[in-house]
Amino acid sequence: MQTDLIQEARRQAEICNACRYCEGYCSVFPSLHAERAFSDGDITQLANLCHNCRGCYYACQYTAPHEFDLNLPKALAEVRRDSWESFAWPQPLARRFHTHGGAIALALVVGFALLFWAIRMIGSAGGEGFYAVLSHNAMVAIFAPAFLLPLFSIGISLRRYWYVVGGKPIQLRDLKAALTRAARMQDLAAGHVEGCNFEDEDRFSQARRHVHHAIMYGFLLCFASTSVATIMHYGFDMHAPYGFWSLPKLFGVTGGVLLTVGCCAMVLLKQKSDRKLGDASAWGGDFGFILLLGFVALSGLVLYALGSSVLMPALLAIHLGSVLALFLLTPYTKMAHGFYRMAALVRDEQRHRN
Repeated sequence: MQTDLIQEARRQAEICNACRYCEGYCSVFPSLHAERAFSDGDITQLANLCHNCRGCYYACQYTAPHEFDLNLPKALAEVRRDSWESFAWPQPLARRFHTHGGAIALALVVGFALLFWAIRMIGSAGGEGFYAVLSHNAMVAIFAPAFLLPLFSIGISLRRYWYVVGGKPIQLRDLKAALTRAARMQDLAAGHVEGCNFEDEDRFSQARRHVHHAIMYGFLLCFASTSVATIMHYGFDMHAPYGFWSLPKLFGVTGGVLLTVGCCAMVLLKQKSDRKLGDASAWGGDFGFILLLGFVALSGLVLYALGSSVLMPALLAIHLGSVLALFLLTPYTKMAHGFYRMAALVRDEQRHRN
């Protein structure tokens, strides 16, 4: 990792640890105040715990033009992004996609091209619905590696992170507490449970917390839709297409709506926020990822609505191409932050226990 980023974050964390005026503004600050001195691993852990709510900055008396020039949200955001890039495998891909929205757009175009090529060259020997365009076996051959290989990459990255932050063997109660904390988006409510100042320094708001809820649960419902359909296909010999009142469709449509609305709202919130309080170099990459995730959800809804029309083959290629890009880019975009945040929460629960 970049030592200058670590050192600057350490300098600011030591001042915050001595002052402690902002403790009530942030639910993560107790973890900062638990330390007397900060190793590189401590700073990396704090950076991945931080939700960039910015309440500490707006309450701080040592921001510019004070000589201390504190901007802890920015310092931790830069360390956080650098940790994802440094621990990623293979590393060069992470440094490209975390900071370049254009690279994400290019990956999306490549995804479209691959799926159009697959549909044209492979085709289908028969079947109903989408399988009349691209066979089930062809879909599995394309998307199983695209799903499993990124998970393998994420596993390597998290192993590196766990070693650096001094993680210990995970116990069930650590995992349960971390999952509960993530499910409630507890840290986005801030230390006083009134929300954060992400989009407006003069007003506490729960908007960012609710938007994260919509995105997270929307994504999980979409994943549940695919998982249930897989079980129905292989376990019960119930093949697609499924009716609207089936579990795959109910999960998928509900998740798609939540994910689309959540991504649109997140774009609006980020546009309202002060770019100087985050990692400016990752701004394009963050926007590119949000737009990609929202496009996956929206294209899926459009495909469902027009699935019986002559546009279905083209819409299927567009949707599956975006899904392919999302899967392959998971370890190298903002999507990785969910895995790191969960690891940081588990490590924090271990700290509480000790």
